[in-house]
Amino acid sequence: MVHCSCVWFRKYGNFIDNLRLFTRGGSGGMGYPRLGGEGGKGGDVWVVAHNKMTLKQLKDKYPQKRFVAGEGANSRVSALKGSKGKDCEIPVPVGISVTDENGKIIGELNKEKDRILVAEGGLGGKLLTNFLPLKGQKRVIHLDLKLIADIGLVGFPNAGKSSLLGQVSHAKPAIADYAFTTLKPQLGKIMYNDFKQISVADLPGLVEGAHMNKGMGHKFLKHIERTRQLLFVVDISGFQLSSQTQYRTAFETIILLTKELELYKEELQTKPALLAVNKMDLPDAQDKFHVLMNQLQNPKDFLHLFEKNMIPDRTMEFQHIIPISAITGEGIDELKNHIRKSLDEHANQEDDAYHKKQLLNLQISNTIFYSEPPPKNSVTSPR
Repeated sequence: MVHCSCVWFRKYGNFIDNLRLFTRGGSGGMGYPRLGGEGGKGGDVWVVAHNKMTLKQLKDKYPQKRFVAGEGANSRVSALKGSKGKDCEIPVPVGISVTDENGKIIGELNKEKDRILVAEGGLGGKLLTNFLPLKGQKRVIHLDLKLIADIGLVGFPNAGKSSLLGQVSHAKPAIADYAFTTLKPQLGKIMYNDFKQISVADLPGLVEGAHMNKGMGHKFLKHIERTRQLLFVVDISGFQLSSQTQYRTAFETIILLTKELELYKEELQTKPALLAVNKMDLPDAQDKFHVLMNQLQNPKDFLHLFEKNMIPDRTMEFQHIIPISAITGEGIDELKNHIRKSLDEHANQEDDAYHKKQLLNLQISNTIFYSEPPPKNSVTSPR
């Protein structure tokens, strides 16, 4: 059993998950035609990953968002070979995907000190270029944060996601009794006794039709892609956005959330998922929970109640279903323990898969090595 001693939550003001930057490699240095001297190559522009960096810090530090490398030195009598221009390094957080203006991926930075060349310096003047230097490469790049948290909370507005984060942390998120939605991702951390930390993102609330970009739909779904696992949060008594919209039961809510994820990107349904059934302190909550469990165990028996276009191709399979009350604290410790257990299990599975792949590559390379014919002997024996 894992106990959480201290849990804290930090709201990041003006959270930024993507940036557009202008980059240019340095120009080369002039050649020296009379003595055949070569100018120095221009400096290059690199994107380098740092653990303690955020895109907000990068934007605040470099508001112009322009990164230009140094020019190569000119060739001269005292130094015929000009020195290379100074490289420019752009510090970014770990977990960044770098794309060009057309959306083509240049590379990804997955660990500390990973680096990607984004704009190359121009060649220095030499015989081939008539001793004239070349300009550096110009490139507009986009930085996208791939993973923002271990756990992403998924739910319609007012499911109690903000209240839940208030329970597992010292946060005081804005909470309303009407259909309210968080407008910016809020990141928090669960801290355990052994100093293990798990990051949780309370993402902008999903609404029906989000895949069609209603409200903040697409932005929300883009954030969901950037979490390792999903935690669905539903209200046991169901959900109604306003008096003009249809009332949905807890089961209908889960089916609709699943459909929204599927319509945006089917792969989202393959993410490991847990389900927190909230507001268990309400009257009749236990009876409703038993009904919900029956529906989740036999979903096909109840799908005829839905319009065809609302039924997902595959229903979500939850690793754990935990009844909770964000108000009274019921089930919160159990939920935290299941979150940790689920993440640990999947980390182990990923490690096993990686090691199996490495072993397979090794076996393939050995097979190729042994299947090669022995080299022909250059010395022929006399007949």
